[in-house]
Amino acid sequence: MHAHRRLPVPNTPAARGALELATQYQSAAITAHALRSWLWAEAFAHVDGIPGIDHELLYVSAVLHDIGTVAEFDNHRISYEHAGGHVGVALTAGAGWPANRRERVLEVIVRHNWPSVDPALDAEGYLLEIATGLDISGARPNALPVGFRREVLATYPRGTLAAEFGSCVSDQAARKPDTAAKRLIDGGLIDKLAANPLELVG
Repeated sequence: MHAHRRLPVPNTPAARGALELATQYQSAAITAHALRSWLWAEAFAHVDGIPGIDHELLYVSAVLHDIGTVAEFDNHRISYEHAGGHVGVALTAGAGWPANRRERVLEVIVRHNWPSVDPALDAEGYLLEIATGLDISGARPNALPVGFRREVLATYPRGTLAAEFGSCVSDQAARKPDTAAKRLIDGGLIDKLAANPLELVG
């Protein structure tokens, strides 16, 4: 049984472009993390009863949420989530999204690094924040069915994510100490990555 196959990938220029960019510029481990984050977010929308989700916006934001960490899009002044959000704005402008919806990509990607997001303020931002919280820090590990978790992890294995992402965010924190990366490192990100229960699901 393949529960995650009931979550169709949006078949749109923006969605296809997001995956193309992720695959071209990111490592396999970071792209797999992005795709797991999308699946976790869609599952949390169901579990938490969040209605009216913009599924294309959620997919594009999830797939691109860490693209600001790669050398080609890294920004020496602003946080990696802001840099990545602007990549999303550029991509969706090319796909013909109106200005207010392009701005939503930036908001959702930036908010995934907030300590928490009110779903009434931003449903997609809330979902991406808790989804990445699960995939990186192991938050709410038992909220989603174990069969679904195993299936997603089998399709998109974690691989070298813990070492790679920890190194990447440590670098961001050292170079940009006034950004969320520093708060994540100070909050024990490295240990949380290593202790994430998803590392043990098989």
